[in-house]
Amino acid sequence: MAASTSKEDDFAKYMAEVKQIEKADAVLTSEQQVTRLNRPGSKYFNLNPFDVLQIMPDTPMDEVKKKYRKLSILVHPDKNPGNQENAQKAFDAVKKSWELLNNEKERTECMGIVEDAKNRLEGKLKLKRKKLKKDGASSTEIAEDDSVVYAMELHKETCKLFADLALVRKEMEMREMNERKRQRQQEIEAEEKQSLQKEWNKNYEESREGRVSSWQDFKGGKKSGKKRKAAKTVAGFRPPKVRMEQR
Repeated sequence: MAASTSKEDDFAKYMAEVKQIEKADAVLTSEQQVTRLNRPGSKYFNLNPFDVLQIMPDTPMDEVKKKYRKLSILVHPDKNPGNQENAQKAFDAVKKSWELLNNEKERTECMGIVEDAKNRLEGKLKLKRKKLKKDGASSTEIAEDDSVVYAMELHKETCKLFADLALVRKEMEMREMNERKRQRQQEIEAEEKQSLQKEWNKNYEESREGRVSSWQDFKGGKKSGKKRKAAKTVAGFRPPKVRMEQR
């Protein structure tokens, strides 16, 4: 029971810390927001919609919508004429995050990822404390016992989990795309084979009459030659002369 209470207290500290960070970040200017969403590793961090929109997973949707509108205005390319390329990337990240969380199914999945990240981190911290105890350390206190460090580690674990999921999805999409290509190639080959067979059948039928006619002419020619030979033999036959008997 005490362990459960400690875990709840840690998470409560984390929530309080993140809310303080969120409050501080809320005053960021357009330039600062664009920079934040294009910082090193942004491709990795921006997969986490809660990180992009700077909200807690349990933030009510009406508040999420307000935050989305505010950020989309701040990072809009028209609002940042001197840095439109990065502004467009930031705007796309904000828009994609909103679309994810505005979809009930996707939002539930995102909430699940956050919960999984928390459970993974707790498992790692448990092993870390267990190792200290096994090694005979005088204290099992770890850096993550500090709420700020815990918040940072949970943030990293959450972003990593979102990145891992994106990688798995990409690999699945690639496999599905390759499978579709393979099936399409087989269909094309089958269609070509069928087309060639039809063409062969067509040519065969078209030439059939000519072949039959040629065969008939050939057979007719042989018969005609035999008749001519027979007629010639009959016509050229000369019966022997009968000699009168002499006495």
